[in-house]
Amino acid sequence: MNWKVSLDKVSMVILLMLSMVMGLNGLSYLLYNNMNVVEMNLILLSSCSISFTLVFDYISLFFLSVVFLISGSVLYYSGSYMAADKSYDRFMWLVLLFVGSMNFMILSPNLISILLGWDGLGLVSYALVIYYQNSKSSAAGMLTVLSNRVGDVAILLSIGLMSKEGSWNFFCLGEYLDEMNILEKWLIMIAATTKSAQIPFSAWLPAAMAAPTPVSALVHSSTLVTAGVYLMIRFYSALDGTNVKLYLLIISCLTMMMSGMAANFEFDLKKIIALSTLSQLGLMLSTLCLGLKLLTFFHLLTHALFKALLFMCAGQVIHNMKNYQDIRNMGGLVYSMPLTISYMTLSNLALCGFPFLAGFYSKDVILEMVYMNNVNFLIFLIFLVATGLTAMYTFRLIFFSLVGEYNCLVYNNESDKDSVMNNSMIMLGLGTIMGGSGLSWLLFPESYMVCLDMKMKLLTLYIVLVGALMGYILNLFNLNYNLVKKNFYSVMYFVGSMWNLSSLSMMSNKPVLLKSKNFLNLGDKGWYEMFGGQGLSFLFSKGFILLNFMQINTVKLFMKLFLVGVILVMISV
Repeated sequence: MNWKVSLDKVSMVILLMLSMVMGLNGLSYLLYNNMNVVEMNLILLSSCSISFTLVFDYISLFFLSVVFLISGSVLYYSGSYMAADKSYDRFMWLVLLFVGSMNFMILSPNLISILLGWDGLGLVSYALVIYYQNSKSSAAGMLTVLSNRVGDVAILLSIGLMSKEGSWNFFCLGEYLDEMNILEKWLIMIAATTKSAQIPFSAWLPAAMAAPTPVSALVHSSTLVTAGVYLMIRFYSALDGTNVKLYLLIISCLTMMMSGMAANFEFDLKKIIALSTLSQLGLMLSTLCLGLKLLTFFHLLTHALFKALLFMCAGQVIHNMKNYQDIRNMGGLVYSMPLTISYMTLSNLALCGFPFLAGFYSKDVILEMVYMNNVNFLIFLIFLVATGLTAMYTFRLIFFSLVGEYNCLVYNNESDKDSVMNNSMIMLGLGTIMGGSGLSWLLFPESYMVCLDMKMKLLTLYIVLVGALMGYILNLFNLNYNLVKKNFYSVMYFVGSMWNLSSLSMMSNKPVLLKSKNFLNLGDKGWYEMFGGQGLSFLFSKGFILLNFMQINTVKLFMKLFLVGVILVMISV
């Protein structure tokens, strides 16, 4: 049996079967409003019991179904994309380990057991980001792991603070946490913002695009970055009556605005899609802060479907472009890769909220509920502008690389005839078309009551059309007015660099790394080496040599020691 060929296919079959099983069980749990909790006590410490807990309800099962669906498609896709890689098996097992960590995180309502999945996500993500083993990947992996460790520390501190409650099960204790536990709520919020890359931890998500494209499709679009959103959905009942939701609303809206502006000045194909993911994460968290918990979960599922498809299409484009990612040297790809570009346009339109695609059913209802909500005018304006920016960078990408003029610098000399990559996109393509309507009928059997006049009802459509027009104009501006851009270089650099967050993140990491190097030289390689394990080993080895010498020279040595002992006894007497 050819192991390299079979691993991706076997993984795909198993994961798709698990996806079907979880989806059907989720339907049953939703229909009968059931929830099962499996708990196994491990250790009893005083009044706290350390237990391993799993919770099965329609939220966890539906999310698991989507994760398994995307994982199976991505692993099958990787069978062709990574076929020539020397470390193919290591890559596949890392991805499977990531899926297992995600399962722990989704099913765990306990902070002790959730830490297994939470830390597993961070460590496997780091291993995948540095997969190509070059200086750029190393720097991106260091930024990723240091940013995520802040959230890990917040989880550890919240575990210590919740020990006084007698349990670490936040799923049960959430609504009983009073104002005395405000620090725990802030720590959980910090953990969620680091994992979901909100301000000021946004720089790591575009940097993590140094990982292979299948990793981006699975890890950095639909699973790892949504772990923070999922945690806040589970912890939502504990946020009432605090300022945590207000602070989270502000930073998520700012993240949504910042990433949308930065995507319009980016030329790296994968980073544009990463910034769009960042924008949608800000939309999810801001929607959650407005009290729309179920809508947030709905958009999380629909976004995972079309964003994973978008990354897979981008991966096939990059694969055929001989690993070249600059959209300025693309153009006319629709003529050479019609099927891939059709899937890519489909997912792009779903991202914009095109009617009757997956993104429309969640984004349109979210915006209409924002219109009806009692929100600040500035928050309302940010939602509108962010929606327009989404359409703007999406159509800029379409006009730049997909349907524009054929670029003479393009490296593409292949077509989308790779059957493995094309077949792996079928399930996600169907999910992009039908997933939104199907999930909306399941999760919302009774429609939201929306009362808007005709102007407000059509406002979202107007904003999307204006954004699409601006994206076309920006495409022409970038192609024909390169000299004019130099007059606004500082502004464009500020906006394109995510408000200098990338530079600030590297500047903040540098003193930490230098200080750790000093501690390494002073401690591990200095005094600790002398008085630690190596020093004691050297001391004991010398002592054993002396004892060995004393035992070998037996008669003469013992007679001398005996005489010395007798003399000392006589003197002491």
